[in-house]
Amino acid sequence: MIPGAFDYHSPTTLAEAMALLAEHGDDAKVLAGGQSLIPAMRFRLAAPETLIDINRLTDLAYLREADGHLAIGALTRESALEESNVVQQRYTMLADAAEVIADPLVRNLATVGGNIAHADPANDHPAVMLAYGATVVAQGPNGQREIGIDHFFVDLFETALEPNELLTEIRIPTPGPGAGGAYHKVERKVGDYAVSAVAVQLVMNGGRIESARVALTNVNPVPMRSTGAEQALIGQAPTEDVLEAAGRAAAADCDPSPDLRGSVEYKRDLTRVLTKRTVRHAVQRATGGA
Repeated sequence: MIPGAFDYHSPTTLAEAMALLAEHGDDAKVLAGGQSLIPAMRFRLAAPETLIDINRLTDLAYLREADGHLAIGALTRESALEESNVVQQRYTMLADAAEVIADPLVRNLATVGGNIAHADPANDHPAVMLAYGATVVAQGPNGQREIGIDHFFVDLFETALEPNELLTEIRIPTPGPGAGGAYHKVERKVGDYAVSAVAVQLVMNGGRIESARVALTNVNPVPMRSTGAEQALIGQAPTEDVLEAAGRAAAADCDPSPDLRGSVEYKRDLTRVLTKRTVRHAVQRATGGA
């Protein structure tokens, strides 16, 4: 199939993009990397009347640390995460995810901002950003506002962005002493969506887990944290019994759908196993292990 007819705009400034969004509102879709939107349009799952291509807004492509966070411009390509020494050395969970997002061809075009704004629970970045406790920066007609990631994902493919707002930046808090994170994913083949995946960011203090955020990929209609798993971990030493309790809590918290990737029971048990594995890896990193 081919997409339906649409009007095409390619603004060269953020102000021009904002004016187009204000003019077209709900009838418009923003095109960044296009790796999710274009296939959806081909299958007529999305049929925007207007396409606003922001790829000429090159000022939105950057990675930089400032004021206690890593700032990621909305047009930063996925491949840039793999090539960044800062990401590889200091934001290890993000680095883990960057290696398993789709395939190299897709990562050369796909953008971090587009991945998040698409709000697909099968995408990898939503869980990673939830585990980091990231902040989304949006630009609208009334200026800039910040949206905590816990309030960003509203429903399936739906975010807290207004129709006339554009996601411009993602901010990840810089991990402090005793922090460690990891992302583990099981997929049927390279480039496929996850059967299940788990993102964990935690802080160790005195042999115990002082804080923890656990998020899950593709086992719920909306990108989600597992608060049950977090509660099982916080204040505890990371023994096998504690990890098992966290895994079971994550399996109970999620709400997977049966499909060709597996049954509900299989996905829940895989989530249990991956939660244990990911927490163990995060603890190893937090305590200086491999």
